[in-house]
Amino acid sequence: MLGTALLMFAAFLVAFFTLFTGFGLGTLLLPAFALVFPPLAAVAATAVVHGLNNLFKLTLLWRNVDRRVLFVFGFPAVLAAIPGARLLTHLAELSGSLSWQLGALNGEVTAIKSALGMLILFFAWLELSAVVKRLQINRRWLPLGGIVSGFFGGLSGHQGAFRAAFLGPLGLSPGAWAGTQAAIAVVVDATRVLVYGGAFMSSGLQNAADARPLVAVTLAAFAGSYAGKRLLHKTTMEGIRRVTGVLLLLTGTALATGLI
Repeated sequence: MLGTALLMFAAFLVAFFTLFTGFGLGTLLLPAFALVFPPLAAVAATAVVHGLNNLFKLTLLWRNVDRRVLFVFGFPAVLAAIPGARLLTHLAELSGSLSWQLGALNGEVTAIKSALGMLILFFAWLELSAVVKRLQINRRWLPLGGIVSGFFGGLSGHQGAFRAAFLGPLGLSPGAWAGTQAAIAVVVDATRVLVYGGAFMSSGLQNAADARPLVAVTLAAFAGSYAGKRLLHKTTMEGIRRVTGVLLLLTGTALATGLI
């Protein structure tokens, strides 16, 4: 019960802030779900919450979606999400692990934990180093951006950072930025959930009671997005990016080393 409450609180706050950045909800919820479910089920559960939350955003912002960007960037992203998601399921099927102990600390490192943890650390570095902000990528590379973003979206859900790198230079309005990112995230998340297939049933969600935390966290994320929508024009991104980056460094290290 306490774990569900903490997940709901985290989902509300992260959804509230990431309405403006298009980055962070899935990445920050993934380690939280990993405390409750095995890695593959955690990624799948995160994908469902992330996708439904972006669908909710889309109902608020659909009039602002740039349809050309959605097609040119989103279509390649969907295609690339398929091999990314398949790679994740393959990593989950690999047997073998490495156990370690250091004083009171101990961990068990598996292929999927190591891969997810390293990806989180990489994207944390991107955020803290502001590499994405300095990139000025010409709009003719939008299809390539869709491929890169979609692949990592399918693999671990880390689609927002590359999406921001390619969409940032387009000069979209705040509403168009948030709406278009939400639309792209919805189609990518729907694709990867289909590829993950029965991850819930095979990796931890054995009955309806197991799904209750997922429903509660989804509703909390909806509430956060709705609250954020009301402050869309009153918020800046810089502080949000720095806090997100620090949290990612901590959770990525814990996951990669098998502490969670």
